[in-house]
Amino acid sequence: MQTIIDNVKTLGPILVILWLTVIILAVWKPQRYFNSILLMGACAFTMLFITSLFGDKMVDAMMVCFWIVVLALFTVPVMLVINGIVILRREARSFKNMLSLLLGIVIAIGEIAGVIYVLQLADAIDIYDANIFILFVFATVFYFSCLILSFVVYTVFIEILPHRMNFDFIIIHGSGLINGDTMTKLLTNRVDKAIEVFNKCGRKPVLIPSGGKGPDESISEALAMKNYLIEHGIPEDKIVLEDRSATTKENLCNSKEIIDTYAGKRKTALVSSSYHIYRCLRFAKEIEMKCVGIGAKVTFYYWPSAVIREFVAVFLTKRFFIWSMIGYVLFISPLIWMFINLVAA
Repeated sequence: MQTIIDNVKTLGPILVILWLTVIILAVWKPQRYFNSILLMGACAFTMLFITSLFGDKMVDAMMVCFWIVVLALFTVPVMLVINGIVILRREARSFKNMLSLLLGIVIAIGEIAGVIYVLQLADAIDIYDANIFILFVFATVFYFSCLILSFVVYTVFIEILPHRMNFDFIIIHGSGLINGDTMTKLLTNRVDKAIEVFNKCGRKPVLIPSGGKGPDESISEALAMKNYLIEHGIPEDKIVLEDRSATTKENLCNSKEIIDTYAGKRKTALVSSSYHIYRCLRFAKEIEMKCVGIGAKVTFYYWPSAVIREFVAVFLTKRFFIWSMIGYVLFISPLIWMFINLVAA
């Protein structure tokens, strides 16, 4: 019992400080990717703290946690493959809808490589000098899987943070229309969430439906959203259209121009699908727009593929890509050194 008390006294304050830091940074600057890494560290430390509560059985508890994590890791590719098959059956067959399936296959290959290395099967099945290559495949998949996992966990985390509903403006991010003039379920969920936020605000904010008219659309996404808002009881004088944008960044830039024409307070909320909020906040920071992100629900089977797509979009941004690749090179540098020594020998 005394061991447990000592562990709580030692690790407890560190755990509290770590989680307070994560929450403060997530509220203060939610668009920082460093927050996601810190969040994963907090989760890992929480697991350590929980195992410390088992006192003399701490090592056994850590082993149980380890095997739970291993089992979860091996479940991930199976779930992604299943999800990818479901999407291809329910949605159009396109590359973006295959991302979940492809990622599941890639992660499975990496995990199989890890098993081969750990069990030293390369030598058993007579694959000459393959151990370093197999370890390289495993390390590469592991590194990028961790990046994706931290992104996914942080995307969920910033969604559950509470917000005071006292906004002056609510920007609703558009999405494609069906048959040129009908909102998709995805877009309807976004507008419904905006209406929910609008109704919770004491002083009613200005709603800015944002989205232009695509080549296959008869009306703009903004107009389709406006019509829906009016049908659901929102006063027309509380709606200002932004119907010139074609991208997420244009949504924000054009909406900011509208907001800047108003005097007084400008506390702003961005409403989009939950998986899309992080990227919206990154763009908002680029244009020096202070705002809060509020996510709308997404159909469960569609969410994994959508999150992966968002991660790819964020990953390909210049700064994120450079830092990620620097981290990757540092992570595999021991393997590079091993390979150089092997060649030299």
